[in-house]
Amino acid sequence: MATHEAINPSLEGVHESAWGGGVAPFATGSKKLGMWLFIMSDAITFGALLMAYCYVRVASDNWPTPFEFYPALVKATVMTFILLSSSVTMVMAVQASKRDQRSSAVKWILATMFGGLLFVVIHATEWVGLFGEGVKLFHNPWGSPLFGAAFFTLTGLHMTHVFCGVIYLGIVAGWFGKGKLSAEDVEVAGLYWHFVDLVWMFIFPLVYILSIKMG
Repeated sequence: MATHEAINPSLEGVHESAWGGGVAPFATGSKKLGMWLFIMSDAITFGALLMAYCYVRVASDNWPTPFEFYPALVKATVMTFILLSSSVTMVMAVQASKRDQRSSAVKWILATMFGGLLFVVIHATEWVGLFGEGVKLFHNPWGSPLFGAAFFTLTGLHMTHVFCGVIYLGIVAGWFGKGKLSAEDVEVAGLYWHFVDLVWMFIFPLVYILSIKMG
């Protein structure tokens, strides 16, 4: 009797799938898979906004560069350091949860939440300062009226993600501390938080460093 490969030589070297018809066809849990799908869709949204920002910036003849090194760039650098530090504390939380050290994991999550809240507060003070200088959605005193719309839309969406992430982490910390969630839930929350931090690493140079007032 001819073998399956002899009947169809194109199948040579093809290995049988490890999935046996269970609930994890991609060898990962449904929660983690769902978060990755969300991150992919959200990355498309932020990618489109970043491309739109770059386009209107290049297409505008009078795009403003309003940020002074101090305090604007210094403040943005501090916010970057805070987010990067919160990613480190989130990694520590995930590692503690995998060792089933629930109290330690909760403390690290709370430290991550503190970093997120501090980021939002500093960012909000920056917005208030720009409002005081006359920057609005479709008007600013320095140049292209699209600057305000582009800046507030991009940074506002990111700040909303950070704030929602803080709430999300608070729920995970509370339930994980009570034993109602597993280490996988903490890891999934960490994926979201790292994504939010990664998005800021694109916003920081494009919006702030390239908008420093020269001279």
